[in-house]
Amino acid sequence: GTRNTAVGGYSLDANTTANDNVAVGWGALTANTTGASNTALGTTALEANTTASNNVAVGYNAMSANTTGTDNVAVGSNALDANTTGDDNTALGDNALGANTDADGNTAVGSAALTANTTGTSNVAVGHNTLLANTTAYSNTAVGKDALLTNTTGNYNTALGYEALRLATTASNNTAIGSVA
Repeated sequence: GTRNTAVGGYSLDANTTANDNVAVGWGALTANTTGASNTALGTTALEANTTASNNVAVGYNAMSANTTGTDNVAVGSNALDANTTGDDNTALGDNALGANTDADGNTAVGSAALTANTTGTSNVAVGHNTLLANTTAYSNTAVGKDALLTNTTGNYNTALGYEALRLATTASNNTAIGSVA
């Protein structure tokens, strides 16, 4: 490959034909062979990435399990760290989207936002602990600390405000606006 930058032990050490990668930190992009245009900054960031391209991982263990998931952004310690094949996800914050494995199109901003999500798609969580317990639910929007905190499988919910819909677990098609609404 060409135009690659590797700084740190075992960073980009398996690279064969991939171009335009940046790996800074011990084990960053260590398994990458043909994935191009990735940026990994931090110990074990994008560690398992093999062929996926266009990912950005910044922070200790960020996106460490990713193998073929593309077009993801993870900023924060353990952000998107379980993701393997999920695409088009954005995780900003410590443990944001931490359990996500193959879900696509999620946005999590805040410490532990969407942290339990495994396969739920098209969710938006902004704030500390938003959609914290969400596992497989999809198309939810939560803005505010602890909004939709205990939701696991409820879909098409909108919660705006501190602790909005905090106790809803499996309910769908709800809208709550305001503090503790």
